[in-house]
Amino acid sequence: MKTGGTAILYRTLVRSRARLGIGTVLLCVHQVAETLVPILIGVIVDRAVATGDVVALSVWLCALALLFVVLTISWRYGARFVVVAMQNEAHQLRMEVARRILDPRGVRTDLRAGELLSVSTSDADRTAWIVDIAPRAAAALTAAIGSAVALLVIDVQLGLVVLLGTPLILGLLQLAAPLITRRATDQQASVARASAMATDLVSGLRPLRGIGAESSASSRYRKASREALGATVHTAKSSAIFVGVSMTVSALLAVGVAGVAGWFALQGRITIGELITVVGLSQFFIEPLGELAGLPGLLALARASADRLALVLDARPMLPAAAGHMPDGFELSLTGVSYRSLRAVDLRVAPGELLGVVAYRPQDAEALAALLSGQIPPDHYEGELTVGGVRLSDVDLAHARRAVLVEPHHGDLFSGTLASNVTAGRSDSTSTEVRAALTASAAIDVIDAHPAGIEGEVADRGTSLSGGQRQRVALARALVSRAPVMVLHDPTTAVDAVTEHSIARGIADLRHRDITAEQTTILITSSPALLSVTDRVVVLDEGTVVSEGAHTELVAEDPTYRRVVLR
Repeated sequence: MKTGGTAILYRTLVRSRARLGIGTVLLCVHQVAETLVPILIGVIVDRAVATGDVVALSVWLCALALLFVVLTISWRYGARFVVVAMQNEAHQLRMEVARRILDPRGVRTDLRAGELLSVSTSDADRTAWIVDIAPRAAAALTAAIGSAVALLVIDVQLGLVVLLGTPLILGLLQLAAPLITRRATDQQASVARASAMATDLVSGLRPLRGIGAESSASSRYRKASREALGATVHTAKSSAIFVGVSMTVSALLAVGVAGVAGWFALQGRITIGELITVVGLSQFFIEPLGELAGLPGLLALARASADRLALVLDARPMLPAAAGHMPDGFELSLTGVSYRSLRAVDLRVAPGELLGVVAYRPQDAEALAALLSGQIPPDHYEGELTVGGVRLSDVDLAHARRAVLVEPHHGDLFSGTLASNVTAGRSDSTSTEVRAALTASAAIDVIDAHPAGIEGEVADRGTSLSGGQRQRVALARALVSRAPVMVLHDPTTAVDAVTEHSIARGIADLRHRDITAEQTTILITSSPALLSVTDRVVVLDEGTVVSEGAHTELVAEDPTYRRVVLR
């Protein structure tokens, strides 16, 4: 369902209406009390000071003290209700965006990881400003109307100046709101792009150092950062000019009202007490009028952020809703599949088979791994991909993820312990199963080398481990899952030859020693150690299957295969 920025703002207000209503009422009471202060001072001057009535003076001073008590309490609790409501809404919006981003069906968006992070944090917080803007607008309007009514009572002309001048000023200032919204949107987008680039730069720092590309990457980030800075300064300049003009115009209106009141006092049209009230209201009136004049700018920022939230919340899922069918067995079949570099691929993998796939072109291997992951929408490829005779896109999503597991070439680890990373996919695994997976993946060496053993701490993205250690821990996590169909894409590129042979034998023993288990394993690799333990090898070239057979047969009979594999 489409929401849009305006709908998100409206939903935010409705969802927090209870706290927001109470807070708004209390803030309006506060503004009424603020308006009454100069009025009460004027009454004291006319009815107590001018007459010399000590009793009246005492009574009115007590009334003034009570007014200040009401003023203070209403502000304290009104502000508390509004702030709590705003923080709750910011949290709710962050959770909505996070749920959408983490939806198992994926999300169709061109936003990169850093941009999504910016949307789910700073944009969510700015969108929640609407919960603060609404009560502030109501309170400022209350103060403006109260001041205008008081001035009308004192003198009709003074009241009309305020009643007619206020909406005129606000209307003129509102013309600048679309410009501020556009600039705020551009600024937030440029900051998000810089954040995305910074995220990519940090996550890819080791490879960049390896190829000596730090300087080039740094210059690209500096350029993006300068663009973000320029957009931010441009937006800040527009907002500052807007606020400055609005405050100046508001002050000029207040000064004009006070000047006219002074002239009326000289003519005897109003009393000294009424003059003091008008001057006090004129000074007080600058604040709510300035508030009303500045709110369109804040609303423009909130609207721009809400529009960016809508880019995520309105995005369609990558995968359609599955029909909920359950496969009959785990035979994997590709029939006439074309996707990216793949061209009309036909492939059948029997249950329990240990299959090797050698792709002469890296893009073919990447395309096949992505396709088997089940994260590619069915309208993005041609042909049929089935598991147990059922199209993968029609299988219940949770069941599909449990049935087919693809461990990508670059596996991610998470901050926590080695144990939490290894058991992330299957928290109910036994210590025996974990130990077997660690041994098969040669990750047991990583555990034994750590002083805390399996409870050793792992930094975010596994940066506290070497590339080979990260790869082995990620492989152990995949093996612990005991998925019926497992696809491993180049799982040993960061380990030495001895360890690679150990892993090859470990995978074969763990998943295929018990033939009754019928666990299927697909190794997308050109490693001779891994290919030597397979039952069959399928060779891809130019996006299609060009040959297949046992590893030893292909080595002996196919010179191209021999050259690629026996490097």
